[in-house]
Amino acid sequence: MKIVSIFVLLLSILLPTQVMAQESSVQIRMITSQGDIELTLDPVNAPVTVENFLAYVDSGFYEGLTFHRVIPNFMIQGGGFDADLKRQDTRPAIANESTNGLSNRRGSIAMARTNDPDSATSQFFINVGNNQNLDGHPLRAGYAVFGEVTAGLDVVFGIARVPTRSRGGHQNVPITPIIIEKVERITPTD
Repeated sequence: MKIVSIFVLLLSILLPTQVMAQESSVQIRMITSQGDIELTLDPVNAPVTVENFLAYVDSGFYEGLTFHRVIPNFMIQGGGFDADLKRQDTRPAIANESTNGLSNRRGSIAMARTNDPDSATSQFFINVGNNQNLDGHPLRAGYAVFGEVTAGLDVVFGIARVPTRSRGGHQNVPITPIIIEKVERITPTD
C-alpha cells in the first residue's frame, strides 16, 4: 500500500510538470522548396497567436503557398498567397499580442498585418535582421512575435537573397516561387 501511495504522489508531482513542459513550447517543421526551417513557438507569451498559427498548420492551410515578399536584411513573408499570387481565404483576424515581451530580432517569427493592429490572419514573417522597431509598445501596436527559428536559419537567409521583382501589384516577389510544401508539428520522437 505504501508503494502505491508513493507512486501516486510521484505521479501527481511529475504529471503536471510534464504537461506544463509540453505547453511551454511547440516545435514546428516548415518544409519549403529551398529547404527545411524548424521553429519553436511560444504559447506562454503569445497564446492567441500560437493557437491561430497552429489552426492553420493543423488544417494543412500553408501547403502550396509561397513566401511572396522577400526583402534582404529585413524579412521573408509568406502564408497568404499561392504561386499565382492568388490570396487565400482565411480564418477571422486575431487580437494583436505585440506587447508580449518577445522581440522582432533576427530569426524570430511574427504575424504580418495591415495598418489595423488586430488584422493578423494567416500571414507571417521571419525576421532576417534585428527589427526591434517592429516591436509593440504601450502607446503603439507592433507586430506580434510568437516564436523563433531553431534550425534552418541558413535556409531563411538563402530565401532572403533570391532575386525578386514586382508582380501583380506586389513588390519584392521572388522571381522563382519559394513554395511552402508542408508545415507540421514535430513530436519529440521526430
